[in-house]
Amino acid sequence: MQPVLSREQVRSFDRRAIEAGVPGVVLMENAGRGAAEVALTLLEASGASPRRVLVLCGGGNNGGDGYVVARRLRTAGIEVEVLSAIPPDGLRGDALLAARAWAAVNSGGLPTAPDLPALREALAGVDLVVDALLGTGANRPVSEPLASWIEAVNAAGPRVLALDVPSGLDADTGAVLGVAVRADATVTFAYPKRGLFGSAGHELAGEIFVADIGVPQEAFRADADGAPAAFLLEDVDVSAALRPRAVSAHKGQSGRVVLVAGSPGKIGAARLAARGALRAGAGLVTVATWPEAAAQLEGGVHEEMTARIDPAQPSAVFDQTSPDVVAVGPGLGLDDAAWRVLEAVLARSEPVVLDADALHLLAVRGGGEGSLGPGPRVLTPHPGEAARLLGVGAADVEADRFGAVRALCTRFGATVVLKGSRTLIATPAEVTRISPWGSPVLATGGTGDVLTGVVAALLVHHAPLEAACLGVAVHGLAGELRAARGGLDRGVLAREVADGVPRALGALLAARRGPSEAPSEAPASFGRRCRSGSGRPGAVARLTRRPRG
Repeated sequence: MQPVLSREQVRSFDRRAIEAGVPGVVLMENAGRGAAEVALTLLEASGASPRRVLVLCGGGNNGGDGYVVARRLRTAGIEVEVLSAIPPDGLRGDALLAARAWAAVNSGGLPTAPDLPALREALAGVDLVVDALLGTGANRPVSEPLASWIEAVNAAGPRVLALDVPSGLDADTGAVLGVAVRADATVTFAYPKRGLFGSAGHELAGEIFVADIGVPQEAFRADADGAPAAFLLEDVDVSAALRPRAVSAHKGQSGRVVLVAGSPGKIGAARLAARGALRAGAGLVTVATWPEAAAQLEGGVHEEMTARIDPAQPSAVFDQTSPDVVAVGPGLGLDDAAWRVLEAVLARSEPVVLDADALHLLAVRGGGEGSLGPGPRVLTPHPGEAARLLGVGAADVEADRFGAVRALCTRFGATVVLKGSRTLIATPAEVTRISPWGSPVLATGGTGDVLTGVVAALLVHHAPLEAACLGVAVHGLAGELRAARGGLDRGVLAREVADGVPRALGALLAARRGPSEAPSEAPASFGRRCRSGSGRPGAVARLTRRPRG
């Protein structure tokens, strides 16, 4: 797992590195060296000739990094122009030293702060813009003239490389501070920053690289700085939890999953959850549903079984089915009978996955901490369901997804999967995990029901956090694999995602044997090894790509 740091942890890391004898100007030089390497890669990929780069520098250390990038690109033979958002006499410390080093290779000396028309003129025809305006310290709405500069960059539409975080993005929450640069790639230094994986951060950062800045990993100390703000999961983290099934395995050992789901008009949700559970390896899957829905389900049932819920005795259905794991919610309904069924589920000691209507009922009728019963519980809300559970708006959840997932864990004492383009997985006692897997093809109705079934099946043999991480990985990778097969970003059906789960499981099992075992249609992101470079100062490692599809 790759540690992901908060703003305060970044400051502590920088301070401890300097205390360890690594001067700040050396850190800046190494950061700029790594960023220049990424810039050259982007320029080479663009095929442009001659190649022109515009570097936009602010006044802090982020601006200093930009001056290092400019100097290194100039010495590599690239045509470079630097524009500063502040007058030269506003520079201080290491940033001033970096600016003077740039001036030594630039016949024009230190740059002056241009007006907006001059900036727009400079943006015309450039092959790459390096965004070094604002760094991780920004936490207030972007003021002028930087706000207008950012808007001008976005309007011009060049390829953009952001340094550390896109300017205007809150490095902690991933919220936009009024306006933010839309980058094609971001090179972040030493460790990735939490805000890069918020909903806006994921959209704005583009492809993410991590540059080694020459500081031993021990400079970040969990005992002094607290645990990392989050961990970014890697293929190897989840594949390590998978074991090949024994040759002598039988369906009883593979687990009995009962899905309390479906109602008239919503039987599709139950079918998709069942399909997800079966495709993830459950041995026996039963859909427990209302009598009127069971009749509709049975006409199309093949591998899964059905059981009828008696509204007068909802707990009786579990005596018939003897579940190892229960999942409740997809298409269940929101009336009094559905609430009584949910109460019966929560009274049981088996692991339970709660999704969809179960989460709605819990928000409207349930209590707070301790209301989920005696056994392990996994909640899988999307942002709207999370907002309802927390009594806030969906926009509030999206503005601080990390805060929201922690709040849900605290309130319900459960493992929580906050779904989204970068799904978060958290428990009350563990550091939040970030999923790098997924694709826009998953943005269609029913894929959340599939995930419910997948997690339920994995809970048979895995602890809640492990099952949640593995389930999210398998589900997201199934979407990536389906997208990679056809170059798709839409039009994939939820049942096709479910049917891709075995291939995703196989790919993760293969990852344990090495990247050469990856399936031929695996996306470019398969086999992620999210390490920050090779240990050489300035070395760069690709952390994430834009999702395929």
